[in-house]
Amino acid sequence: MAFIDQYDFDLLKNEAENLVIEDLGRQLESFPEPVCTCNECVLDMAAIALNSIKPLYRVSLLGALYTARAMDEKTYASCIRDAVFRAIEKVRKNPGHDVVEEKG
Repeated sequence: MAFIDQYDFDLLKNEAENLVIEDLGRQLESFPEPVCTCNECVLDMAAIALNSIKPLYRVSLLGALYTARAMDEKTYASCIRDAVFRAIEKVRKNPGHDVVEEKG
């Protein structure tokens, strides 16, 4: 039996993913510049932001309480906001696909 099949790794969660996704949605709604929100661009934004912040892995509900406390820390919340903003800007300026001009 393979090592990965011996354990329930589905219980291992990075709470930072949820926090980044929530903040990404908020920031995209009010972003001052036009931003592509296709699936590829939004996933790129999330990945870029997540790769630049400290992960918050948990295995249990108690771990979820720890991550909720971490979000109360202004520095971590600020890091998430900054990372998401930088990720949006990076993808906005350099999308992973050709930019298609809208005709109106």
